[in-house]
Amino acid sequence: MEKCRGDPVGRPYPNDTTKSGLGIVITLDGSHGEGGGQIVRTAITLSCITGTAVAITNIRAGRKTDGLRPQHVTAIRAAAAISHAEVRGVEVGSKSILFEPDEHVRAGKYEWSVGTAGATTLVLQTVLLPLALAAGESTIQIHGGTHVPNSPAGHYVRDVYVPVLLSMGIDAQVYMNCYGWTPEGGGTIEAQTAGNGELIGLDKRERGRIERVFGTAIGCNLPSHIPQRIANRAVNLLGEFDAPVDIRPQRTRSISTGAGIFLAAEYTNGRGGFGVIGRKGMPSEAVAEKAITSLLQFHDSSAAVDRHLADQLILPMALASGESAFTTDDLTSHLYTNINTVRAFVDRPIKIDESTRTVTFG
Repeated sequence: MEKCRGDPVGRPYPNDTTKSGLGIVITLDGSHGEGGGQIVRTAITLSCITGTAVAITNIRAGRKTDGLRPQHVTAIRAAAAISHAEVRGVEVGSKSILFEPDEHVRAGKYEWSVGTAGATTLVLQTVLLPLALAAGESTIQIHGGTHVPNSPAGHYVRDVYVPVLLSMGIDAQVYMNCYGWTPEGGGTIEAQTAGNGELIGLDKRERGRIERVFGTAIGCNLPSHIPQRIANRAVNLLGEFDAPVDIRPQRTRSISTGAGIFLAAEYTNGRGGFGVIGRKGMPSEAVAEKAITSLLQFHDSSAAVDRHLADQLILPMALASGESAFTTDDLTSHLYTNINTVRAFVDRPIKIDESTRTVTFG
């Protein structure tokens, strides 16, 4: 048993551009589009990279509990630390913030704690790209939840998102030192980047042939038969799949208890990730079946990147040199919202073809 080691197409974004004592300030309405925390994270990341200040109002107005949550506060404070930013309104429940970064992001060794089971991956995705583009090496450790509902799991960031960044010129690695589940948290995700990255465009319209399916079925503080049953069911469901399948059971320990399965489908020029977190009363076999159903639906779509990866690629592709494009299995409200947030900072043509679910960056 392993032990732990420690909106409609083309709709303009409602924003304003004004001047402050530190220069230009972009003002965004956080209720726009899907109205979630992604507007905050994308805006803060771009503020760090471009050195442009941003003010955000009506934060998370589209959510049942509006305002900043602990993981958003940690992400903003982390971004402020790497960019020496002046910030206002950064506290749990706040509905408006001002973020004014210095001109340069500082590489270095950083460590933050969400303080709850809030998603460490969302904090990591806020600061990883700015640090990867900065001059010098950086190491990041973030404590909290690594496998949290409605957030990318640590496995997804490691096995799906980061490999695509590598192909775009970003030198980064991600590790999970310990798993953190809700409600206790207690997990740690670590990332290392060589810095000095230069983003280059990618064409992911045609995904090519399937190369392999791999993943992990996890049982944390649970009997070994649970991850084994999840893995066995997943492998059985993919018995006729025309590609190598490697899904391994893993039993771990942490201060929090949880189970789930996290899969990646790797194509010659495409990638998708599919994860399901178990819950009390949910049979192990049902956990596997739900994940495999999502994987097969994606495979049948012929898209090159899954809907979540599509959302996450908007920012790096908008900043990359040369043209980029991808096809995805679903044009989500998150994707439209992210595109409109990026347009507030980056003057670049981004076109969406709804008939083919293709996004291109001119």
